[in-house]
Amino acid sequence: MDWQTWHDEYDLDDSVLARRLQVVQDQLRPALDARPPGPLKVISLCSGQGRDLLGVMADHPRRGDVRARLVELDPGNAAIARAAAAAAGLDQVEVVTADAALTDHYQALVPADIVLACGMFGNITDEDIERTIGFCPQLCATGATVIWTRHRRAPDRVPLICAWFEERGFDRTWLSDPQAGFGVGVHRYTGRPQPLALGERMFHFVGYDVLEDTSPQA
Repeated sequence: MDWQTWHDEYDLDDSVLARRLQVVQDQLRPALDARPPGPLKVISLCSGQGRDLLGVMADHPRRGDVRARLVELDPGNAAIARAAAAAAGLDQVEVVTADAALTDHYQALVPADIVLACGMFGNITDEDIERTIGFCPQLCATGATVIWTRHRRAPDRVPLICAWFEERGFDRTWLSDPQAGFGVGVHRYTGRPQPLALGERMFHFVGYDVLEDTSPQA
């Protein structure tokens, strides 16, 4: 799979990915607004080209408060994200070319105020989705927002994903309409942050094509 080419659909007017990106950004803006004054920490797993966060931070009033780490394995996509951050003057955004599944890459920025898990739940097994959600209390500060995505084709795992978050101390604050053509969820962590277990793998990135998922809606 050429994951750089996969991102091209974001540039197509009214494509599913373009519409989903807009929804993610619309949820990210109030999440940034809602955090208390002062520094903000944001992490993005499997961040791709960073369009969700960078597209919001470019003109957000709190851009100066945010320190962010984007972790992306594909070097081409990571380079695009790094260039976009530099072009927007976002020197406090770090793009790491590395395996986003490894907990060590988040040590410097947890517990985070916002965690982005967009474009990944459609590319990993159900077991690894649940496992990744199980690590979220280690990634999140109290009151932190997790924004995640998952396609809604059969078998629709969005209800299960919501249940897995809610079993672990997260309140559902928003969920996209089932008829939207994609799933975007927002959960708020109500518990206390747990110590980050280093040296752990949260998931294996399989790819929707290997999972016999022929649509680009990861």
